[in-house]
Amino acid sequence: MTEKTNYYDAINWNELPDEVDKLAWEKLTSQFWLDTRIPISNDLDDWAALSPQEKELVQRVFGGLTLLDTMQSESGIEHIRKDIRTPQEEAVLNNIQFMESVHAKSYSSIFSTLNTMKEIEEIFEWTNNNEFLQKKAKLINEVYLYGDGLQKKVASVFLESFLFYSGFYTPLYYLGNNKLPNVAEVIKLIIRDEFVHGTYIGYKFQLSYQEQSEEEQERLKMWTYNYLYELYENEVQYAHQLYDGMGWTEDVIKYMNYNANVALKNLGFDPLFLETEEDVNPIIMNGISTSTNNHDFFSQVGNGYLMGEVEPMSEDDYHLFDE
Repeated sequence: MTEKTNYYDAINWNELPDEVDKLAWEKLTSQFWLDTRIPISNDLDDWAALSPQEKELVQRVFGGLTLLDTMQSESGIEHIRKDIRTPQEEAVLNNIQFMESVHAKSYSSIFSTLNTMKEIEEIFEWTNNNEFLQKKAKLINEVYLYGDGLQKKVASVFLESFLFYSGFYTPLYYLGNNKLPNVAEVIKLIIRDEFVHGTYIGYKFQLSYQEQSEEEQERLKMWTYNYLYELYENEVQYAHQLYDGMGWTEDVIKYMNYNANVALKNLGFDPLFLETEEDVNPIIMNGISTSTNNHDFFSQVGNGYLMGEVEPMSEDDYHLFDE
């Protein structure tokens, strides 16, 4: 018998255990972008016209998104990487991890353009001490640290496909009202990335989930819904804190509910909330459009985002990962 001598294996992209890895890599690399390419300074006049209350909302929303993207780039992908199914999957996750860092930096580019140094310090002081943001980060990161491989993927999908969206509401609202279009363009690029991240990791979850026994599947499904309830309860309180003063909370929660259903579908589970695209404020959908039934990355996923002016996804894109 010949003794195995290889110390380290090279990734061979010409032998693919899972074709979806190559499709995901090609999609993500074709979407590559940097915040420095967006003329955020063109929004300075719109920014100056906002009320102090509106400015504070935008600042706090982006502060919260910065914290979540930072955690995902530093902790989330690092722990998900430990349970890869294929060598190529690790390369895709490396790409995702880098783009999460780009997302986090993008908010700082917005801050440096629109805010003074004193205001930026206040934004991060608020972010790093907000009880609901810190609880959200703890609920996600504890699963990354102590959960099993499937639970980590659930946490990631809930973050990418659900928890970001209470923050995304604000720039999309202003875009729908013809304000801060370049700031919103950054958010649209981030949403486009997060859509692929959520569907890809959800797909990998489904592959492993289907290999479990019926008893284990049921246990994990119950854990997933219970975990969502815990995250959701905190997220509703966060939405009230941010949006009650603007009178937007009810609309934001509808948008959150809709995206919670998207996250569940990415995992292959039934929706929990009644909200559909039609229940979301049409002003929000002015910046993005969603489609169901035929437009999906995977046959198990019924909803997906079609970006507006930033390299719109085509019909073929939504079947990109179909087998």
